[in-house]
Amino acid sequence: MSELLKDMYNHKSLSQLAANIKTVYNLFKAEEFLKSTMDESWVNLELKARGRQICLNLGKYLPANYPDALKVIDDVLASHNDWVNGFFGVIFADFVEVYGQAEENWDISMAALARYTQYGSAEFAVRPFIINYEERMLAQMLAWARHENEHIRRLASEGCRPALPWGQALTKYKKDPAPILPILEQLKADPSLYVRKSVANNLNDISKTHPALVAKLAKEWYGDNERTNWIVKHGCRTLLKKGNSEVLAIFGFNNALAITTGGFTLDKTSLTIGEDVNFSFTILSQEAAKVRLEYTVDYVKANGKTSRKIFQISEVTLKAGEDKLYSKNHSFANLSTRKHYPGVHTLTLIVNGVERVSLDIELIE
Repeated sequence: MSELLKDMYNHKSLSQLAANIKTVYNLFKAEEFLKSTMDESWVNLELKARGRQICLNLGKYLPANYPDALKVIDDVLASHNDWVNGFFGVIFADFVEVYGQAEENWDISMAALARYTQYGSAEFAVRPFIINYEERMLAQMLAWARHENEHIRRLASEGCRPALPWGQALTKYKKDPAPILPILEQLKADPSLYVRKSVANNLNDISKTHPALVAKLAKEWYGDNERTNWIVKHGCRTLLKKGNSEVLAIFGFNNALAITTGGFTLDKTSLTIGEDVNFSFTILSQEAAKVRLEYTVDYVKANGKTSRKIFQISEVTLKAGEDKLYSKNHSFANLSTRKHYPGVHTLTLIVNGVERVSLDIELIE
């Protein structure tokens, strides 16, 4: 059985943390810290809740003076940075979020976030600062976007994502993402793939509430250079799946009428949960064209209604008169992220955002 992420925070790792702190701050009460942190609630806490509990108990046993507490953390990182992984780096950033938001601590908190994000991303910790000190924090993040360190540049983008998974929602930017666009503009050709992935994910977040804005940005940015092109393509992935015609055209997938399909067949039309189905088809291009092939499955839910999921098959460039045969398996095995239910499921082939042909599959228990 694979280890749960939350179990990275355990008695062994917390004991190591306590021992490391003790080497630089001999007043640290290691045993009391462990007992207070891993109390009767511990076993039921999930990953982020465990991290916050560790953080709160660090606040109890590190120096009460915030700058002095940061000095201890910095000394631990300087002495034991080969031990600190992303999980404990996040806790140190969380410490800044919890204890460092007072205005008089601004400068040392900003410097600390920039340091700690290099050990474990501070993307969650910056969000309350954005909410409470928006103008000042966005100026700080724009400065970070110009930093020489890729971890700090990534923090500028990842920290202001409107819908960061597991993060506090930035509702204001879901309604109007304009304030964060200068940060993305600064990073749109970043040399680091780590940063570019973050910029693309930020764009993808925005596309879910402001598709027209992202389509406009994509038109303006695409073609500048390969780095920016990658960001635009990855950032438009949700719009591509939704068949947004403007975005499909940017990447050349706008000539659906030139593509004909044939021979769309299933190797079986009835199968039990856990089995695979194979489907095959051909495409023929009447003229030179770029082709994006996808298929959807309308899954039957527990309540009998259906929910659609889109899967990409391939992207290909065909010459005039060229044809191509495709054969693909689709699994109906249960996953941790998807449970299957009996009923009629529909598989639909999509060419350049246009639905072409559908076939039904009966799934039985």
